[in-house]
Amino acid sequence: MRTRFLKSIDRVPAAQWNALNTTQAPFLRHEFLAALETTGCVGEATGWIPHHLLLEDDAGALTGTAPLFLKTHSWGEFVFDWSWARAYTQAGLDYYPKLVSMPPFTPATGQRLLVAPGVDASTTRQALARAIVDHAREHSLSSAHAVFVTETDRDVLRENGFLLRQDCQFHWHNRGYGSFEEFLATFRADKRKKALRERRRVREGGVTYRTLSGGEISDPLWDIVFAFSARTFAMHGHEHYLNAAFFKTLSRTLPEAIVVKLAMLQDTPIAAAICFRSHDTLYGRYWGAAANFDSLHFETCYFQGIEYCIEHGLQHFEPGTQGEHKVARGFEPTATWSAHWIADARFRRAIDEYLTE
Repeated sequence: MRTRFLKSIDRVPAAQWNALNTTQAPFLRHEFLAALETTGCVGEATGWIPHHLLLEDDAGALTGTAPLFLKTHSWGEFVFDWSWARAYTQAGLDYYPKLVSMPPFTPATGQRLLVAPGVDASTTRQALARAIVDHAREHSLSSAHAVFVTETDRDVLRENGFLLRQDCQFHWHNRGYGSFEEFLATFRADKRKKALRERRRVREGGVTYRTLSGGEISDPLWDIVFAFSARTFAMHGHEHYLNAAFFKTLSRTLPEAIVVKLAMLQDTPIAAAICFRSHDTLYGRYWGAAANFDSLHFETCYFQGIEYCIEHGLQHFEPGTQGEHKVARGFEPTATWSAHWIADARFRRAIDEYLTE
């Protein structure tokens, strides 16, 4: 096998890359990664420099891939290592650039070591993990990180010297519910009463919802929806990681992966939740509103998503990071994992002790 590193996802045909994304997760699709590049959301200017790993056999056939980026900061990863970077700086060492394997700005568990159908999966994953470490060593990089990894990838990375870090998200799981009311019936009485009250407040405010796929959203409507999301970022003192052009592009290239819950007051959009979906999972990603409305966030981001999953037979709903308040709305604590290879032996020992503790 031989390895190549790509400076652009477009240097590999979409069909070849997507054939290795056996779960068809939307964030790992060629169209998603290409849209990030063409709209300027990733690249040298943003500190996410494409550096995708390809593994090929002697005939040049693609046997394995890993979505990789050279990072010059730690934004947009959701498994933050700012304290590690500060410690490197205090020791007079450079922490950046580093290698990161994940879809940018996407805290969703998924494959990081992708394997072609019909090849030895274990051997190929081992080769991909070794190639990442060898490349980091060869180029004197401080570290390599695989974020929000599956259990299979986690074990392979650990065998190749990566340290493991456990975190927690709150996910919803479909227990075969026939309706939202059936799901709500599993709540304790006080918890159920609170959820019903939150939903009633939104209805009494005159708010209704439209469910739109990517292909049903015009460019002008994307401008409105994206502005809602950008407002949420601004309220927290940040700029949005993405831009409206990204969503417009993806609506054309991967429309079936996008689900937008649009809240309407009469005929006017007032809020939106931007989600993505696979064949069995809904992923909540961005949300925003024109103004503050009682319980609108809970309804738009959580209850509407759960209803969508029940209606369409999806088995899981991952609404994003953080938020113990999600437990009261039917979400369950779920372990997430990341893997970290550290070049410097002294820092490796310190970080290993920190992660163990």
